Parts: sequence; structure tokens; C-alpha cells
Amino acid sequence: METELPPHAGDALSVVDMHTGGEPLRIIRGGYPETQVNIHCPCGLVRAFVEYSHGRTGAVRFLSVPAFAFATGVTVTVEGFGEVTVDISYGGAFYAFVDAQRFGLDVTASRSRDLVDAATAVTSAVKSQVKLHHPTSDDLAFLYGTILTDGKDDYSSEPTANICVFAEAQVDRSPTGSGVTARVALQYHKGLIQLNQRRTFQSGATGSRFTGKAVEEVECGDFKAVVVEVAGRAFYTGVSCFVQEPDDELTHGFLLK
Repeated sequence: METELPPHAGDALSVVDMHTGGEPLRIIRGGYPETQVNIHCPCGLVRAFVEYSHGRTGAVRFLSVPAFAFATGVTVTVEGFGEVTVDISYGGAFYAFVDAQRFGLDVTASRSRDLVDAATAVTSAVKSQVKLHHPTSDDLAFLYGTILTDGKDDYSSEPTANICVFAEAQVDRSPTGSGVTARVALQYHKGLIQLNQRRTFQSGATGSRFTGKAVEEVECGDFKAVVVEVAGRAFYTGVSCFVQEPDDELTHGFLLK
């Protein structure tokens, strides 16, 4: 079984830190009040901005690749549940969106196992019954997962909850960066939110929160798309260090014929 490389995971932004004299630097070139970090993801360039003050990071936000609603009101036959209507949206990865109430579930109160089973069944159905395409890259044209929501898509200052089940039936601890991006694009497409109208998204699994808003209208092939700003908190968790030893015969790499 092939493992699909995640096009973009907004809650885990990996940055290679340089170091001097063995002392790691959290930010290579700090700016005030934010430092910009460009991250080259499989889906394209994601521009992240990190607050940095007194040696500590704070709020983090990123500007997404062009995000768009791929299809709305698509009916698929889901094993164990019959016909289910889903929306499909792209935010650096493709996701199917369904109100959890369709399965008699609550994204904040139901058992995780029940939520995972329902979402996984939807993912399998969409993968087998809906052909996806991406305007700029065939490699991105696959469904990464299903996001079950609380159905509260109309604009409100109150948080709306969702749970993302992605890849091999994994549950995201966060509201999902690319998932929030796709959900904002979907809400904007439906006329439920306007440009720069911020919404708060809560993880049904952990209660953690992101905010998201559409900040610019763009085009992605034939799709009307938006750039989405997603914001939250980030914490410095580790350092990865690569070492080059002089007697390593493959230190400069190798070529396969």
C-alpha cells in the first residue's frame, strides 16, 4: 500500500534550524513583531508568520495556497449509511465535508471510534465514486480525508467544531490547518462569509482552536479561489541536527542508473 505524502498540514510546520557553536537558534532571522518563514510544501509555497519576543514564540499565522470549493451537494453511497450528501473542498489537500448529525453523531461528545468509522466510510465512498482533479498538479488530485462538522456553517462569532479523520484513519489533534483552509473556502463559495470575516474553528477531539478568514480572491485554473489566513499558537518542540563525517563514502550522495 502506498502512503500518500501530506500536501499540507497546518498544525505542524517543520523548519530546519541552523545553529552556531552547538547552540540552536529558534529563529534564524528574527523580525518584529513577526518573523516570516516560507515553507515549501508539496501543494506550493505557504507563508507563515511567527510572533517572537524576549526569546519566545507566540501567535502563528499562515497564508494558504489558493483554496477552492471543488464540488457541493455530491451524493455518494456510503457502506452502512446509504446515500450521503457531501461537499468537497481544497485547502492544500482535498477533504470531504459532512455534518456529523447525518450519522447521529456529535463531533464534541460522541466516541472517537464512531466518528472515525463514519468518516472513514465516507472517505472510501468518495475515493471510489468521485474523480478529483487539481488545476496545476495531478499529484494533488486525491482525497486526503473526511472532516465531520457540527453543521454550524452560517457566520457566527461563536466557535464551530469539526474533527478531521485523514490518511490511514488518523485523527488530527487540531482543527486542521489545511482543513480549516478548505472549510473557509467552502463557506466563502456558499456566500456564508465575506472577505476578512474571521471565524473560530475548534477541534472536536481536543478543544484546541484556530481562526480562519478569506483574505483575497484569486483563481486556480478554472476555479474561483481564495487565499485563507489561518492563525493559532505554536510551541518550540525540538531540534534536528545533520552531521557530515569526512570518511563517509556516500557523504555527497549517489545516483541510481
